[in-house]
Amino acid sequence: MSNLWLLLALAGTFMAVLMVFLVIDMRARERNRPIALLQSQIGPVEGSYDLRKNQLEGSAVSRILMPGAKKVGRGISRILPFNLVDRIDAKLVLAGSPEGWDAERVVALKIIGAVVGLVGGFLFTSVVPVPSIFRLATLVLFAMLGYTIPSQQVNSMAVRRQKAIRKQLSDVMDLLTISVEAGLGFDAAIAQVVKNVPGPLSEELARLLQEVQIGVSRTDGFRHLGERTDVTELQGFVLSMIQADLFGVSVANVLRAQSKELRLKRRQRAEEIAQKIPVKLLFPMIFMVLPALFIIILGPGAIHIYEQFFA
Repeated sequence: MSNLWLLLALAGTFMAVLMVFLVIDMRARERNRPIALLQSQIGPVEGSYDLRKNQLEGSAVSRILMPGAKKVGRGISRILPFNLVDRIDAKLVLAGSPEGWDAERVVALKIIGAVVGLVGGFLFTSVVPVPSIFRLATLVLFAMLGYTIPSQQVNSMAVRRQKAIRKQLSDVMDLLTISVEAGLGFDAAIAQVVKNVPGPLSEELARLLQEVQIGVSRTDGFRHLGERTDVTELQGFVLSMIQADLFGVSVANVLRAQSKELRLKRRQRAEEIAQKIPVKLLFPMIFMVLPALFIIILGPGAIHIYEQFFA
């Protein structure tokens, strides 16, 4: 009986959410009706951008669920007390502001994931016999899992991008040093790096170069570069370049010192990773390799002893 009531409650919740989406969609259509009437009177403009055709090219989920979910997520994000939207925006900046991702979309995906996780938890408890005490905990666990998956995806994108930037930084710094010492200006050296070294660090340097070209000061451009990344070594380089620009220090000397320091840090990081390998191999050796080795070495002897004394 309790399962029946729970099923009815889930169905009612789903219908309520669906009705909210329908009401939001109807209100949006009402707001867009004057625009549609004006477009019908004017007629299509030759060579204009067809927004409806572009929207219809997307998937069914992005066309049906995402608009309503994003509006609901926008409303919920306004009352969240923990600055969730700001934290998601910061993570998206670290992830390189991927196309099609924004804070409202992530919040909407978190809401959809929570609902899907709740339904999945109910189906799991219906198929697998779970004690009544743990049934509610299982539903909450599945809902929390669906709620956290989108933010974890954003975090993983940000971590991968920062690792790629840290990995490229030493080589990029060497190329910058060689270019400046060969006689190129600093902006031209950055342009050479952007042209010859693909990757996320080159994208950030290209954005820095574009900001400088449109009139932003080099100090502010470097400061913006530091705000868009979370790499300690790159933060040190940004601080050094800001100080060199403010105090008139030779850029070539700063780049040479930074290149030497980054090569040293890269070697130290490699040595640290190499020293961690024996500790990481300890538990797989104890619980996986050694038992199989004991079975192979001692197994035939144990079988022979059993046959001699107990058979």
